[in-house]
Amino acid sequence: MSQLDKQDPRTQHPRPPFPEQTQTGSGLASAMDPAPDHGERSYRGTGRMPGYRVLVTGADSGIGRAAAIAMAKEGADVALNALPEEQDDLEEVRDVIGALGRRAVLLPGDLTDEAFCADLVRDAVSTLGGLDALVLVAGHQQVHEDVTEQTTESFDRTLKVNLYSLFWLVRAAVPRMAPGSAIVTTSSVSAHEPQARMIDYAATKSAITTYTNGLARQLASRGIRANTVVPGPVWTPLQPTSYPGDEIAHYGEGTPFGRPAQPVELGSAYVYLAGPESSYTSGSTLTVAGATGVAL
Repeated sequence: MSQLDKQDPRTQHPRPPFPEQTQTGSGLASAMDPAPDHGERSYRGTGRMPGYRVLVTGADSGIGRAAAIAMAKEGADVALNALPEEQDDLEEVRDVIGALGRRAVLLPGDLTDEAFCADLVRDAVSTLGGLDALVLVAGHQQVHEDVTEQTTESFDRTLKVNLYSLFWLVRAAVPRMAPGSAIVTTSSVSAHEPQARMIDYAATKSAITTYTNGLARQLASRGIRANTVVPGPVWTPLQPTSYPGDEIAHYGEGTPFGRPAQPVELGSAYVYLAGPESSYTSGSTLTVAGATGVAL
């Protein structure tokens, strides 16, 4: 079998049907079946981010975990943020990065807290000795079948996790970032093809793209770049905490490749946008969505 055969996107990673499964709360990668591939063994670094100091939110699982591991394998030291209840998964990421000879610092906390966001950036800079890339992956989504039954509290949490924290973290980070630094945010194909059951989530993802594009223009005079990754369906704990188990069993089945992405397949996108290779790329979106949608 040739290397190209092994990279057939239809069969390279697990395909549904998967076991029916649901999770409560924020979800844990360790409870998923099949286990997500975050690149612990499959991602191969080539020294693309030597000595970089990076803060990653949502680093316990899914795309954030894959981004953190990929950047560590490229030579970066990483500050890892997730909710306190996700500590076990966060410690696993720390151990993976530590085994690579890179530094990993755990900074758990809730991004809906404005004061914590300021402290998070301050502590990341203090422990890493600076900040070269701010990588914002943490997100919140929840299914709501009927807009008339969604609570203000639920709507507010979606906006605070997905959008307000972006503003708070950027505001705290920019004064501490030198020319050549980068900010990477995370949108979604839902911004362009919103699901009827997650219109608040889709609205925040659209706003993230717009905000990041404007931010890129504003920060150009400082020599700081800002770009957005646009994922399609990805096998992360966000899914079994959002959808019924029978839907998770078939998650990604209707995509052109017949499966969801694995988190590792997003890692290199964050490496590219956070690292020096994208020195003239700012205000752009990088879509990794398996032909499920195109960000315009």
